[in-house]
Amino acid sequence: MFDTVEPEKRGRRGGKGSSRRGRYGSGNSRGYRSGGGWRSDGPDAGSSAAQAPPADPEAVARNICLRLLTMAPKTRAQLAEAMRKRMVPDDVAERVLDRFTELGFINDEAFAEAWVDSRHHGRGLAKRALASELRQRGVDGDTVKEAVERLDADQEAETARRLVDRKLASTRGLDSQVRVRRLAGMLARKGYSAGVAYRVVREALEQEGVEVEDDDPF
Repeated sequence: MFDTVEPEKRGRRGGKGSSRRGRYGSGNSRGYRSGGGWRSDGPDAGSSAAQAPPADPEAVARNICLRLLTMAPKTRAQLAEAMRKRMVPDDVAERVLDRFTELGFINDEAFAEAWVDSRHHGRGLAKRALASELRQRGVDGDTVKEAVERLDADQEAETARRLVDRKLASTRGLDSQVRVRRLAGMLARKGYSAGVAYRVVREALEQEGVEVEDDDPF
């Protein structure tokens, strides 16, 4: 039940400076392995790692694209930016992007259409907000326009009504002008025009018997 190790052995076991020097060797930097491997600032000059040939830029580019596309669909511009950050030469990046486009792995038109469907039905976003998001992801203007124009005015208005219906109950008891501002502001943040927002909000409130002035600010 007591420590029976002799004092001098106990001193060697717990002696100051013994454990780290015993593990790494005196004067070695942290992260160095005694087998001649990696230091914290890279491989040793004489190690096998330092003698390995540099990575093939095209292989690096392909791996970047495959990894990102496996996680989620990406636009051509997003993949190009990812390779630029990894210092892939522009000509190599273009060659790999062209090949992936040819194989159908990159398709900005399909990406834009899927984005519009998902974000409109899932988040209730209107054309203006959807177009902004697609442009931020590097989709060209013609492709953006074609994708968002798949939403017609009636479809947008119906989605706006559903959004207002979900929020309506939480505004009851408030002044009518406050309700108009809150509900219309919510629609504006999702990309709906002022005209559509005001018309939909006014219809919803009037169905509750709330009179809304034509000059109600929001």
